[in-house]
Amino acid sequence: MSGGRDGRGASGERDGRAGPLRLAVTGAGGRMGREVIEAAADREGVAVAVAVNRTPIDPVSGVDVDPADRLGALLTAEEPDALVDFTGPESAVGYAETCADAGVPLVTGTTGFDDGGLDRLRAASGAIPVLKASNFARGVAALRRAVREAVAALPGYDVELTETHHNGKRDAPSGTAKSILDDVEDVRGDLDRRVHGREGDAPREADEIGVHARRAGDVTGEHEVLVAGNRETLELTHRAGDRGVFAEGAVDAAAWLADQDPGWYGFDDALDAGGADE
Repeated sequence: MSGGRDGRGASGERDGRAGPLRLAVTGAGGRMGREVIEAAADREGVAVAVAVNRTPIDPVSGVDVDPADRLGALLTAEEPDALVDFTGPESAVGYAETCADAGVPLVTGTTGFDDGGLDRLRAASGAIPVLKASNFARGVAALRRAVREAVAALPGYDVELTETHHNGKRDAPSGTAKSILDDVEDVRGDLDRRVHGREGDAPREADEIGVHARRAGDVTGEHEVLVAGNRETLELTHRAGDRGVFAEGAVDAAAWLADQDPGWYGFDDALDAGGADE
């Protein structure tokens, strides 16, 4: 990865933008790719400069879609401010490296990376700003903070997590569920064993977190954390009404990331900086 065009002046700061935020979108024919293009089309001051897909498709919301293997040339020619990716682990890593070569910041909501894929993403963040998040809903960010506070305030209580998604979702548990589980384990060092479902003689052990993944219908996404003990229960739940909330959050993240230095970022970084305001 050469680092390519980085859009920065001699001071190392990103050059100021004149005109709209110009985005590139991968996986334009997928559920989330379409949502991102539609969210950009509905927002004043945002334009989709590049859209690619692995297979030929018709324009999306008036945006022409090019073959994915042309992405590098398109990024060099169009110089978008950021690229938004919701594809698959293997393709997302390739797109990240293409962005690094072209100097284009990357926002990815792709989940299911193995350790090698994450290492390659982090390597790309040495050349460009990379923002990776398992979920771009502001409510999920609030849920994660509430979960951390709750489990810290209730030592010794049992924790169970249930997530529900549409019947076409491939990875289980969801990336968001894994992030919540990481949060719980960071706060509660005594909970370090994830038990996925239960069957037969399966008494609960003190060190476990129960994890349950459900796939049905067209459910956009639900995450519920149950904390129970001392004759009381606490339930924290987030439900997404449609995928548009994730696309809007990703566009917000891209607008913030376009002005950042190379490095590794999360959605909380954009939220804490006020980069996801209305």
